[in-house]
Amino acid sequence: MEKRRFVIALGGNAILPAGLEGTFEQQMKITRETMDTVTLLAGQGHDIVMTHGNGPVVGNIVLRGDAGQALHGIPAMPMYVCGADSQGGLGFMLQQALQNSLKAAGLKIPVASVVTQVRVDPNDKAFENPTKPIGPFYEEEQAREVMAETGWTVIKDAGRGWRRVVPSPKPIEVMEYEAIKAMADAGVLVIAVGGGGVPVKINEEGELEGVDAVIDKDRASDLLGRLIGADVLVIITQVDKVFARFGEPDQEALDVLDAGRAAEMLANGEFPAGSMGPKIESAIAFLAGGGKEVIITSPEEFLNSVEGHGGTRVVPAKTE
Repeated sequence: MEKRRFVIALGGNAILPAGLEGTFEQQMKITRETMDTVTLLAGQGHDIVMTHGNGPVVGNIVLRGDAGQALHGIPAMPMYVCGADSQGGLGFMLQQALQNSLKAAGLKIPVASVVTQVRVDPNDKAFENPTKPIGPFYEEEQAREVMAETGWTVIKDAGRGWRRVVPSPKPIEVMEYEAIKAMADAGVLVIAVGGGGVPVKINEEGELEGVDAVIDKDRASDLLGRLIGADVLVIITQVDKVFARFGEPDQEALDVLDAGRAAEMLANGEFPAGSMGPKIESAIAFLAGGGKEVIITSPEEFLNSVEGHGGTRVVPAKTE
């Protein structure tokens, strides 16, 4: 396999799947299994930049902050600070699991996590229409109680339960991309734009300032990939493949998805905004920006998919 530059985006729900207690040990076990595959790729000489989501985790950090304020009078932190906290915690977990995996394989490759800021437009219409799920899943009755008590927006999440949703503005600029690229060019295995990055804006004084939102990690990963010249974007989520007519009796697993067909399916509403939609949007944008392919798969099928035997490969649209 020729040397390629990968951006590997690990979904927050792939680290902490629904139905588990969410202990650190559970998360570390799942993460280590995925990092063993990353180690195999690194051992083949590929450049790798890891990104990760924080959907369940940042919501849990917000809840802990609210509980601390109620019980002990500790001021709750803004959501963007909770996002930075999740970058640190999840980045540490990925970094340590990867370092241990590399050591076991006899590979001396440096690993570093970068707390990354991502600029958004404060006038993005996403602030008027929250769509990004965070935090735990609720039963419908619980969800209605939470909405009544907190004023949060809680919606049904792709048939898996009810979850809180927050604004998810589109990323405009990865503030630390030059540092990330320099490290990748130097052979460092980098972990960056965790949770989509800490959302920031340029204020009236021309300075960076945090914004309460959660950026979709797939969109941020696509943007980072284009900025650092990645060849392949791998999106690891909870499903093995992308499906046409998902959930219907005639659903179709897609081994290869042409970007043209992907755009048509997206326009027809086949991919929900809070689920597969941003992944397909990101795949199309990455390929349009010069990327060679996008792989969408699960942690279990990660290795098979990279080797061409699993997952869904999204490829550039065919030209006449």
